[in-house]
Amino acid sequence: MMAMFETVRPVLTCILLVTGTVWILLACLGLLRLPDLLCRSHAMGKAMTLGITLILLAVALQLGAEKAGLKVLLAILFQFLTIPVAGHLVSLLAYRKNMPRWRHRPMDRHKRSAEDSNP
Repeated sequence: MMAMFETVRPVLTCILLVTGTVWILLACLGLLRLPDLLCRSHAMGKAMTLGITLILLAVALQLGAEKAGLKVLLAILFQFLTIPVAGHLVSLLAYRKNMPRWRHRPMDRHKRSAEDSNP
């Protein structure tokens, strides 16, 4: 059983590395191609989190649980805590500064609904 895992491990590591790299490249492509700050922030937050997580899982698989297990899990947890929060803060700043949106969609519609919900 262990011998089979040793033959599958390099293949699985390569698959995780390539998939993570593709997700990070898609995030970069989204940063270049998407029209406004809110769309770019969304693409970066989702794709970067998944890409970095897959690459870190490949590192943990290749090095083994003894050498990198807890460190990699803490790094993945840190990524899940920081990248989405940073994307949300960038979007909130764009909202408060009235940054132009794609196809000139106004932010007034969102402001009215937020003001109506506050008593």
